[in-house]
Amino acid sequence: MSDQALRIQRYDSSFKTEWNQFVRTSKNGTFLLERDYMDYHSHRFVDHSLLFYKKNELIALLPAHIQEDCFCSHNGLTYGGLIMSDQTTAQLTLDLFSELLNYIRQLNKIEHFIYRPIPSIYHRYPAEEDLYALFRNNAQIIGRKIASVLDCRQPFPFQTLRQRKVKRAIKANLMVKIDADIDEFWDILTSNLQQRYNATPVHTLEEMKQLQQRFPENIHLHIIVDENDTHIAGCIVYETPLVAHIQYIASTAAGKELGAVDLLFDYLIHHAYHHKAYFDLGTSVEEGGHILNEGLIFQKEGFGGRGIVYDTYDITLKQN
Repeated sequence: MSDQALRIQRYDSSFKTEWNQFVRTSKNGTFLLERDYMDYHSHRFVDHSLLFYKKNELIALLPAHIQEDCFCSHNGLTYGGLIMSDQTTAQLTLDLFSELLNYIRQLNKIEHFIYRPIPSIYHRYPAEEDLYALFRNNAQIIGRKIASVLDCRQPFPFQTLRQRKVKRAIKANLMVKIDADIDEFWDILTSNLQQRYNATPVHTLEEMKQLQQRFPENIHLHIIVDENDTHIAGCIVYETPLVAHIQYIASTAAGKELGAVDLLFDYLIHHAYHHKAYFDLGTSVEEGGHILNEGLIFQKEGFGGRGIVYDTYDITLKQN
């Protein structure tokens, strides 16, 4: 196939339906890459997403934006590489990258292509042709975050410490509530992040409520309450076809003392999402992966989580 058979189209809202339909039938797309999710923070990014056509057939998508001298896919998302159909082959992906890099070079003052591929656990069918294309184009890894993931088909047993805390939570009559009101949980989450990291959630409360409304089948809030029905821990789970991913988790001091998070994970892993292929407990790093949060990953590994990496690549562009 010649490169001339490929056409790149910049996204605008007139392509929304076509974009979303392609994501849903692709071999590696998730709801995070649909426009109703991506566009919640459109005011923060100069969107430059692309659609790729072979003749008149849509064959791939690239969520992207421009930031200073970088063409990025995509800093506002957990991941954001090429979204591909099951017909996307290795040679076709090489051709796509060739056309894509030529396209980016024509943009004004762009010196880097920053690429964050979709981790393999989210793929409904093998989809790492883009990693080969990155290698062929001399991409360098500039960030690597390690996440703790359970294979739900053959889970490890909880470590003894985690098992003891689950028993403590049960003895304290703690209970799980599903899709509870988010406001009280958000207060706990905001307080935790402020105290521990002097940070705030990536999403605002209003944004998360909006996303819950747009994706009620994918975004779920699970809460642990005590005997007085007081919220003492909780988490927001992003559910995709193969993976349940912890997006946010937080606990009060009382919840930590009583083992509330341990009880919550026991419920999520062994009951709520036991049918998934993977349970992603999230990353445990700071500064792009250069610092490992040893206490945090120790807790996650105690539930049986083992390493999957979320990488960021850079292709340095030589301007013609």
